[in-house]
Amino acid sequence: MKRVFILMMDSFGIGGAKDAAAFGDEGANTLYNISCANNGLEIPNLNALGLSKAAFLSSGKMPHITGKPCIEIPVKYGVMQEISKGKDTSSGHWEMAGVPVLFDWGYFPKTYPSFNDELIASIVQESRINGILGNVAASGTAIIEELGEEHIKTLKPIFYTSADSVMQIAAHEKYFGLDNLYKLCKIAFEKVKPYNIARIIARPFEGEKKGEFKRTKNRHDYSVTPPDKTVLDKLKQNGGTIVSVGKISDIYAGSGITKTVKASGLQELWDVTFDEVKKAENNTIVFTNFVDFDMTWGHRRDVKGYAQGLEYFDKRLPEIIEFLQDDDIVFITADHGCDPTYKGTDHTRENVPVLMFGKNVVSEDLGIRQTYADIGQTIAEYFNLENMKYGKSFL
Repeated sequence: MKRVFILMMDSFGIGGAKDAAAFGDEGANTLYNISCANNGLEIPNLNALGLSKAAFLSSGKMPHITGKPCIEIPVKYGVMQEISKGKDTSSGHWEMAGVPVLFDWGYFPKTYPSFNDELIASIVQESRINGILGNVAASGTAIIEELGEEHIKTLKPIFYTSADSVMQIAAHEKYFGLDNLYKLCKIAFEKVKPYNIARIIARPFEGEKKGEFKRTKNRHDYSVTPPDKTVLDKLKQNGGTIVSVGKISDIYAGSGITKTVKASGLQELWDVTFDEVKKAENNTIVFTNFVDFDMTWGHRRDVKGYAQGLEYFDKRLPEIIEFLQDDDIVFITADHGCDPTYKGTDHTRENVPVLMFGKNVVSEDLGIRQTYADIGQTIAEYFNLENMKYGKSFL
């Protein structure tokens, strides 16, 4: 029986990207800097899987990690460099599935107004809303806090962007309505196509006044489809099962996905992942995005929260070992960095770890891999699929 489980720690960079300076991210190192800021991290199980060795290989800096591991299993560990042109979510995920983004995304300006009059007028007319608020690059939590009360009074949705190729639209679940927000985002998705934008993100929130507003778990991403077949597509076409946990399906625009399971928050994501691992049959991938590292702690520059999240993640790791069958393979990796100790609130260009373990895995130092697509190529070989166009297998 062949099964693959991908634990994607959204934004868990390990520094050392050779092109970091070109992105204004020189010195960014999510793992190392968090470990220093917290006087060490108690993540011994990740460490037993080779995380510190990979981190040192990537940046020449050894993170401060404490604790005694509860797991012992063969592992291949290494570092992956990104060849995609962006440091965004879509690029990182697509590349690890074998399809790097070698073209330039379109981006909205960070200066006011981020969205031009013609685009907004077109969205307003078709959706029949009475105008918008925001129209600027901003932190989602900050702009909802700033404009939430005005939104409730006027029912004008809050439009904003970031350093990613995105338009984000926030609206109150009760007063504006979740279905209305989704309909608006679908309209916006069609309208931004000429701008080559990767995603429209629906950001529903709740609360009655400033200080009480909180985004809900009903976020939804409207993404363009990857430009070529990913390893997920190829396994699906070969009769396999691909289970998306969290926002994975949104990121791939549903392409290559056979089952979507919604979940949010570290505990729920782990619980749902374990449920799907237990049920997984032959020729199955269970692919989970642990989004809190990025959305809740990285972008908000919450160093302590990120550290606590890592330590919780580490404590849950031994549970997955209990469910592994002889030929199962587990990957732990990331899609980019988001160093909470760094300037600004954007993603950071970093290398990411690749930790591959299983009962029959042959332990190996994988070194520095030239592309995230090595994971996709490895999975393709494991399932006896046709080769991907990019990447080198380390099976």
